[in-house]
Amino acid sequence: MAAESVPQTSGFEHDSLPKHVAVIMDGNGRWAKKRGQPRTMGHKQGLESAKSVVKKASEMGIDFITLYTFSTENWKRTEEEVGFLMRLVKTHLRAEMNFYIENGIRVRFIGDIAGLPEDVASEITDVCGKTSGYTGTSVVLAINYGGRDEIIRAVKKMSQDDIANLTEEKFQSFCDIPSLPPVDLLIRTGGDRRISNFLLWQSAYAELYFSPELWPDWTGEHFERAVADFANRERRFGGL
Repeated sequence: MAAESVPQTSGFEHDSLPKHVAVIMDGNGRWAKKRGQPRTMGHKQGLESAKSVVKKASEMGIDFITLYTFSTENWKRTEEEVGFLMRLVKTHLRAEMNFYIENGIRVRFIGDIAGLPEDVASEITDVCGKTSGYTGTSVVLAINYGGRDEIIRAVKKMSQDDIANLTEEKFQSFCDIPSLPPVDLLIRTGGDRRISNFLLWQSAYAELYFSPELWPDWTGEHFERAVADFANRERRFGGL
């Protein structure tokens, strides 16, 4: 099925928009604790926020949005929470197929897929394949992902000749998605001010946006405000 065209949001010049936005979706557990609910409820509500933000990114014409869904460090959490998160990823991907189709969204994956449960990895592969022809916003799911891990896995793919003649462009070709552009805007919710091993290679010149709001409280309007903040910044990339 052909992807539908993606409308542009008025109020922004397209050239002022970030091409690639990365999001550290922090605060699900704290959101649930504040309400006397189990952490799992925070993760469920966080999915609704992710859908709202992706919808807004699609409407605005953002090319790429990468969501830090499950890090390599998240395996340290309780077995119950890890199991819930894996099931949530699997069921959400399947349940949202119509959303991807209606908005022309391409789903992509970044991370170590070999380290995921077989049924989860299969669902990811299936959804990525079914949406591969869509030309709207690409939603990149970082699952079992760590920036250092990606760099190490990239190096392990290289031959001695590759290493001897290594350039930044050649290194990029060994990353999980070689065509993934640099991060323009990196958003972190929940009040903490760190990037937590997320897209280390791709975020070398990213503009950082830290929000005190917990992720489950985020909506498309929060995302639009972050993009507006980015659009008003001057980026010099080391120049004058």
